[in-house]
Amino acid sequence: MSEGNGANGSGRISVVIADDQELVRAGFAMVIGSQPDLDVVGQAGDGAQAVEIARRLHPDVVLMDVRMPGMDGIEATRLITEHAGDGSPLTRVIILTTFDLDEYVMAAIHAGASGFLLKDTEPESLLNSIRTVYQGNAIIAPSATKRLIEKMSQSGDAAAIASAQTVPASPTQPSVAYTDPELDLLTEREREVLIEIAHGLSNQEIADKLFVSLPTVKTHVAHILAKINARDRVQAVVFAYENHLV
Repeated sequence: MSEGNGANGSGRISVVIADDQELVRAGFAMVIGSQPDLDVVGQAGDGAQAVEIARRLHPDVVLMDVRMPGMDGIEATRLITEHAGDGSPLTRVIILTTFDLDEYVMAAIHAGASGFLLKDTEPESLLNSIRTVYQGNAIIAPSATKRLIEKMSQSGDAAAIASAQTVPASPTQPSVAYTDPELDLLTEREREVLIEIAHGLSNQEIADKLFVSLPTVKTHVAHILAKINARDRVQAVVFAYENHLV
């Protein structure tokens, strides 16, 4: 395994795998290591080890389990990504989750993760997701996203958010769901693109569905992220759900 940032050194995308189950780590390592452009440079059994390895090796991507002994994946993600933009090599984090752990993912996204995948994702999807995140984009498991938002809307922690997003009804008017002011900045086409992003479509899939060119979609996505102050597609999906677009 190579030392340091694989993409800058060996020319391959360097990956660290963090999961408390050794067999899971071995499985991911076997799949990732089979690719000529990917290099597994380290493995961690808990969050603290993941942070230590990430700070020492500066990998391009970390695959991070959410629930691990000691420091969990959420705190580890925050510590790994908190120095982004200060001159340190940029490490991007992909959260690995199961349906039962969706409620943890939102906290991880806010902690700086570039997206999340289900642990039972197909190998090809995992590999493509690593490459996508390395290129600066975000990845989302569509089914997990829907479950996550549904769980948030049903949880006690979301009750305050829900009440804050509802304008109290007057005696003569029904209540009106609150939407962020940034939503009004989007054009009709940009809203269409945002909805498809929330459904988990890639730029190429959006282009095919809306019968526009790929560069046009990329331009729309860039404008959307800028207008709604979203760091990446993950935050754009959250924005779309919170504003009742999907």
